[in-house]
Amino acid sequence: MSSSPALSARGSRLALLVVGLCWLAVLFDGLDMFIYGSVLPHLLETKTFGLTPDTAGDLGSYATFGMLVGALTAGTVADRVGRKKLMVGCVVLFSLASGVCAVAGSVEVFGLGRTLAGVGLGGLLPTAISMVSDYAPRGRAAVTIGLLMTAHHAGGILSAYVAKWLIDPVGWRAAFWVCVAPLLFAPVLAKFLPESLSFLVAKGRTEEATALAARYDVEVPAAKSGRKTAADRFDALAGLFRGGEWIQTLLYWLASFGGLLLVYGVATWLPTLMRAEGYALANALTFVVVFNLGGIVGMLVAGRAADLPHPRLRSGGGTPIGAPRISAVWFALTAAGVFLLSVHMSTTVTMIVVFLTGVFLNSAQTMIYATVSIRSTPDNRATAVGWTSGMGRFGAVFGPWLGGQLLAAGNGDWGFTAFALAGVSSMVFIGIAALRGARQTPVSADQELVGAH
Repeated sequence: MSSSPALSARGSRLALLVVGLCWLAVLFDGLDMFIYGSVLPHLLETKTFGLTPDTAGDLGSYATFGMLVGALTAGTVADRVGRKKLMVGCVVLFSLASGVCAVAGSVEVFGLGRTLAGVGLGGLLPTAISMVSDYAPRGRAAVTIGLLMTAHHAGGILSAYVAKWLIDPVGWRAAFWVCVAPLLFAPVLAKFLPESLSFLVAKGRTEEATALAARYDVEVPAAKSGRKTAADRFDALAGLFRGGEWIQTLLYWLASFGGLLLVYGVATWLPTLMRAEGYALANALTFVVVFNLGGIVGMLVAGRAADLPHPRLRSGGGTPIGAPRISAVWFALTAAGVFLLSVHMSTTVTMIVVFLTGVFLNSAQTMIYATVSIRSTPDNRATAVGWTSGMGRFGAVFGPWLGGQLLAAGNGDWGFTAFALAGVSSMVFIGIAALRGARQTPVSADQELVGAH
């Protein structure tokens, strides 16, 4: 059904409003997520709280464990209170939790703050993606989500500059006070962000949905027939293991585990490991900026690629490479880049390697989610992607801990090697999944997806 020019223009303005507000929320999410890694070299050098590398690794895992909890509970909470309220609540939670870190007098209190921040961070990102998906222009969902994901890496860039500007003149606590500032953004989000139309329709609040749609001259989404019961959800999960599907499911889970171990391990330890390689702190933090610039480019490329028309898969010649094969190649390139970082090269060459590693790493993980989405049936697609992401988050918890254990054992030189091996493992698992030739189906418009960390 075509829309009038006026309706289309108003709808575009609404999309800009929603994407803009969600982008800022995810920017603060990224700032809070990456700030710990940016201040960590200083915390270790000054032995704040008597911090050691293994304790620092534990603290890094607390936040990612909180993210696991937040991500797994976000859908249930959003179904009850709405996506808008959940987003506001998540911003308030991780902002206040950063305040706990800023005033912490012991490693236990600091760890509590990072755990609570992780819950808010983990709940916000999937909720923001859902909001943006609701209001994205028709046929532009994936590129819009890709644009949203650039905010997470922009937050990582901001965290490096916050650390560079504040740690020496003011102290590390000031960096966490900056992360409390998004608390001022929460009322703006509450006032101007519209509730999800899909949520209102699903809850039977059709009058509210109609009024909201009329205010912005957009269409009310059609109500989906039926709601999944607990038995339906269990059946969808069981379907991932029926017949030979259990092998494919485990391959996806293992690939996601290695991918997110690599993403969050590098995010936490990159500045510290670069310091261990002999680079000055200012340069080590600059590497964080460059890595996240690569992540922004990677997300934009992945979003654009996901929005391109997908040719039908055919037997014989002309079959496209496909998301799993791209993921395998990019994980191989990521592993090579991460391993090269263990070699002391010129600063310029190192910057190029860090940038390309950021491009390939984030896009490689995205292609895992895209693969699962494309190769799943409509009735279990959400379950398949959700569980692949959930299992991967155990890797996100393990990565920061692993880096800390290696440094504590005096094996810091092996840090990049260990993370490179995680990339190789993901390459192998997603490569085997591709070679096994799981059922391949044509991609329809509603299968566009850009994965979230």
